Amino acid sequence: MPASPAPGPGGAALILPVAALLGGIVSLCTGTAFAKQLFPAVGAAGTTSYRVGFAALLLCALWRPWRWRLGRGDVATLALYGGVLGAMNLLFYLSLRTIPLGIAVAIEFTGPLAVALSASRRAADVLWIGLAALGLVLLLVPGQGSAVSALDPTGLACVLGAALCWALYIVFGQRAGRLHGGQAVSLGMAVAALVVLPFGLAEAGAALLDPGSMLVGLGVAVLSSALPYSLEMVALKRLPRQTFGVLLSLEPAVAALAALAVLGERLTPGQGAAIACIVAASAGSTASAARAGPTP
Repeated sequence: MPASPAPGPGGAALILPVAALLGGIVSLCTGTAFAKQLFPAVGAAGTTSYRVGFAALLLCALWRPWRWRLGRGDVATLALYGGVLGAMNLLFYLSLRTIPLGIAVAIEFTGPLAVALSASRRAADVLWIGLAALGLVLLLVPGQGSAVSALDPTGLACVLGAALCWALYIVFGQRAGRLHGGQAVSLGMAVAALVVLPFGLAEAGAALLDPGSMLVGLGVAVLSSALPYSLEMVALKRLPRQTFGVLLSLEPAVAALAALAVLGERLTPGQGAAIACIVAASAGSTASAARAGPTP
């Protein structure tokens, strides 16, 4: 993400980057919804292996990271960065076995939201913390009139672990930021593939080599990783940070719509309200941070 917001472009100039970012969000959420359909064939861990493994191959072919030298400290940084990336993907896909996609994305989104709010000292952010907390209460606390009677404990633990890994991914990603961007993301994804693949082999075994499943897995990797990353790069170069962050906050809502269209997963009104609270908290935090300027 650029260090400072882009100069305010005119309305016509915003059409392409906004469309690119929204297209990336739709691609990511749709790809994840289709990925869930692979679970009966290769399991959640096997599906994660396809997504991360094929994405690593595509990114390494694109960026050829061996062209840049690595110092000893860089290797450790990439190992941490790629390790949490792999764990984040694996835990998130494991959670999807029992938790609807829209709810899982909303809960996972609290990871980066917590990182953003932890660095803030603005009184206005109490509102965004309260909205995020309300959304989580609606999702996680069962009771009369609750949005959900009881989320599966194992799935809930997995998605909360994915949220923690997303927060750590941001921290370690900032450390990896001193490397060339293409080198960092391609080698980080390669490390993630090494972390995930043993779990995929343990769960799916030889089924991972089925040509039909591999073809669907390649499509998942393109829709969920390669295409969204490319479209986000187009948007990052042309959008102010505030606009980028607010639009990115739509991801839980788009995930819920993709789950409905592809998987037939319907949300209760309470679950929809919970996701709306988390979306509003993320968008509000981004907008208020942009107005206040950089936090030291």
